[in-house]
Amino acid sequence: MHWISNNNIIILVKTLAMKQNIITFGLTLLLINAIIMVGCNNNPHIVKHNGEKDLISFKSIKGISYTEINRRQKNGLSFNEDGYQLEPQWKVNFVSDDSVCIYSFIKKRFLNFPLSRGYDSVFNTARTWLKVKKMSKDSLVLEILKAQNDTVDITGAGIYMTFYADNYVKNVLRSDTTTLRHASRKDSLFIKSLVIKANTDIKKAFAARQPVAFISKSPSIKVEKWKAKGDLLNNFDSSDDYLYPTFTIIINKAYTNFYYSFSVYVDEKGQMHYGEPLIAFLGEGIRKSYIHESQAVMNSYLKYYLQVIPGKTLNMPHTSLINIHVEGKADALAMR
Repeated sequence: MHWISNNNIIILVKTLAMKQNIITFGLTLLLINAIIMVGCNNNPHIVKHNGEKDLISFKSIKGISYTEINRRQKNGLSFNEDGYQLEPQWKVNFVSDDSVCIYSFIKKRFLNFPLSRGYDSVFNTARTWLKVKKMSKDSLVLEILKAQNDTVDITGAGIYMTFYADNYVKNVLRSDTTTLRHASRKDSLFIKSLVIKANTDIKKAFAARQPVAFISKSPSIKVEKWKAKGDLLNNFDSSDDYLYPTFTIIINKAYTNFYYSFSVYVDEKGQMHYGEPLIAFLGEGIRKSYIHESQAVMNSYLKYYLQVIPGKTLNMPHTSLINIHVEGKADALAMR
């Protein structure tokens, strides 16, 4: 599409009026309207890329392998108040302007994805809308965009992905991606402030980057942690593993058959503190009875027969909240 200035619109309209008298008034208006629409689409915010008709081009970095080094918010932090970390995960290689290879940590190989280019440096791949903020043979900065249904907010979500070319990391920086992905000093100071608050007041607990772990002291008690499966459809997101750690605990040879679901605060010393039931109740009396019985299970079986390792973030132990589903089996067949 060719862009037309306002002066060109005026000249074109006058020429049409003088030379095309046989054109009806309605058709003239229609033509004027169409031309004005073309002129109005000349968005000054669109970034041109080497004559590619305002579409972002990846020809200059074709075939270069990039690894994501950090993923941060506008404030420069990769953590938020809830303990959620924006973890760098992607490895990319732009094959062409309509194709990109993304590494699958599940399949242990690169997979090819179609790439759709839009205006203003925006593109879509692997079910994600992104905007190029910086692009060179050494590094790449992409901003994650917010999208809902068919609408994309090109103002961005305020989350930035920084990539370094593998050759740049090895031959120029003389380093490796593991080292470069280490938390910044700003992140460390921020987490330290959260740890102090959480260890002072358990109600200010936050998710641990290395979640709580249980070690059974008895063959009659089995513990299984729920595992979030990251894949290409959710951009390898397994954040639930540390945001909402959930455990199933089976107690064989219990005093009776039971099943309780409740949350637990685990402090920096590995001590358990009852949270609240994870189910709804029809009456307050039933709720109080449920809390009394499930808390008794926690204070007896769980505290005596489980070694609890507290959650940590950046190697700092702190109070965090977990979910537990505990089942007691009293019958003789429970050990099968």
